[in-house]
Amino acid sequence: MEKFTNLITKVLEKVLIVLMATIVLDVTWQIFTQFILKDPSSFTEELAGFLLIWIGLLGASYALYTRAHLGIDVLVQKMPEEKRHLAEIVIYSLVFLFALFIPFLGGIRLVDLTFTLNQVSAAIEISMGYVYLVLPLTGLMMMYYSVVFLVAAFKKL
Repeated sequence: MEKFTNLITKVLEKVLIVLMATIVLDVTWQIFTQFILKDPSSFTEELAGFLLIWIGLLGASYALYTRAHLGIDVLVQKMPEEKRHLAEIVIYSLVFLFALFIPFLGGIRLVDLTFTLNQVSAAIEISMGYVYLVLPLTGLMMMYYSVVFLVAAFKKL
């Protein structure tokens, strides 16, 4: 399980690096065309928004794995070790449930709806279902990472 977790985390890191490089190039091109060429590109603003959605949501999954999310753990840190592990179990169970119902199942419904309605973006003219596909993907990754942390917390008990 650890090898698989490391593999998907490495893939996630690489995808985030590519997305960040792409958004930097996209915004640089937008600035160049607007201020130097005086003829702004028509698709770069929309692409930057879509990339930002993907970076934000996939970044949230990565932040969950690296435990980089902002948290107020003053109370948890003062608990005895056994109660800390129980608190972790409760916390990651809630994260799992949130990831299941909101980004995963809700995302699947949204993707299905946008493909059914054939909703297309204005400038790039791609199906919005592809943009929203990151929601169920993020939910799936958050559920997986939650299970990894739950297994570790149960082992500590």
